[in-house]
Amino acid sequence: MDMKLSQYAKKAGVTYKTAWRWYKAGTLDAYQTPTRTVIVRDPVAEKPETGRIALYARVSSADQKSDLARQVQRLRDYAAARGYPVAKDVVEIASGLNDNRPKFLKLLADPSIGTILVEHRDRGTRFGWRYLTTLLQAQGRRIEAIFPHETQDDLVDDVVSLITSMAARMYGRRGSRHRAERIKQCVESLMKEERTEECV
Repeated sequence: MDMKLSQYAKKAGVTYKTAWRWYKAGTLDAYQTPTRTVIVRDPVAEKPETGRIALYARVSSADQKSDLARQVQRLRDYAAARGYPVAKDVVEIASGLNDNRPKFLKLLADPSIGTILVEHRDRGTRFGWRYLTTLLQAQGRRIEAIFPHETQDDLVDDVVSLITSMAARMYGRRGSRHRAERIKQCVESLMKEERTEECV
């Protein structure tokens, strides 16, 4: 049964703010009425049809363990909201630049896992997301990101990933995300200016 976003949030056991973020990120099957009320469609039909569901959470270093626990909780909340029966949680401490992550590779190689849930694309892979999804689809499997995009622009997302990776190598992992965020804002600002000039 369709319901208001506030009712959905209560039923899913999450805050209204979290449900709103999911709606804005496009992860809920929902629409907005002319009166600006957000209506969420019944999520029953959204359940994956094949394979078990695994949650995968990753942080780059041991001093981010507290974030790892929060990441897992957000994944559990999302799975519960979508009606996904979770078979296993997998957590890993490893750099996103490292393509030799044993736990993630084991998930990818396990044919019984039909869906892998991650919070952001870069938790799974910093680059090559489309290759990964295509290969899994060929096996009748998939990987799903709660927040599939950092921004509303694919080019900006690519630039942010590249800058984050380079900053991690140049400045160390700790400050790279903050520096990349500042650069992302600059890139978005420049792209907006460029679009404005094109319209003039």
